[in-house]
Amino acid sequence: MAEDKKIETAYLAGGCFWCLEAVFLRVKGVVSSVSGYAGGDKADPTYEEVSSGATGHAETVKIEFDPALISYGDLLSIFFYIHDPTSVNRQGSDWGTQYRSAIFYENDGQKKSATDFIDALKRESAYKKPIVTEIKKLEKFYPAEDRHQRYFEKNPDKAYCALVIAPKVEKFKAAFKKFYLP
Repeated sequence: MAEDKKIETAYLAGGCFWCLEAVFLRVKGVVSSVSGYAGGDKADPTYEEVSSGATGHAETVKIEFDPALISYGDLLSIFFYIHDPTSVNRQGSDWGTQYRSAIFYENDGQKKSATDFIDALKRESAYKKPIVTEIKKLEKFYPAEDRHQRYFEKNPDKAYCALVIAPKVEKFKAAFKKFYLP
């Protein structure tokens, strides 16, 4: 008889959700990676509303993972490696509050893990500039429209995918070989 797997969820925002989703879909132990919105005050926001910066939401990825295969801390390591946590409301050419760096936690354990992780990075002087990643309780996650799900897989020849997302995936693959899922 098969054992029931305990699946946990992480919510991370670090610029365009297409980039994060594409990387986390290739992580061993990740069951799903869904693009969406969190951290704002409008119910059921649309991409256009979030993109305007008026809703307060960040483009966020909901990551369901098997903690027997990958830890929350390992997900944070990947997250901090593939985005710039020192850039206020910006990742590359994407700018606005919707592109901020944020960790939305579900429970006190995740909050402590995220806080401890960032504190360790600060002690190690891992970045030349201050880390601006916000740590905030998840109030609600809204999945993005279907056209935004698995965007990289559906649109590999689009310029943004080739010039921005593909290099992030390769950067992850090179640095985290043991977690790369071909």
